[in-house]
Amino acid sequence: MNNLTWKEFEKVEMRVGTIIEAQDFPEARNPSYKLSIDFGEKIGVLKTAAQITVLYQKENLIGKQVVAVVNFPKKQIANFMSECLVLGAVDGKEVNLLQPNFKTTNGLRIL
Repeated sequence: MNNLTWKEFEKVEMRVGTIIEAQDFPEARNPSYKLSIDFGEKIGVLKTAAQITVLYQKENLIGKQVVAVVNFPKKQIANFMSECLVLGAVDGKEVNLLQPNFKTTNGLRIL
């Protein structure tokens, strides 16, 4: 296991955001949804592809707050440009999204 320094960890921008749109993503290699996530006024709305179809229905994702890394480089996934990475606990094909326990201001940083 590689140990990070605190200075290295501080470079990772994990933020709280609210899912405002969820769509099927049939072009993806693995079953996925395309998500639009509102990270507040300073960051705005970012899009991502998430392989979360086992535990979540897209209709139930709207309004759900999640934690995502917002400062990775954009990544092309099929015909879609992913702008952030939603975080979750992964067990095979099941991904359990990381979420705040209480309603939180979009854009707040996770440390």
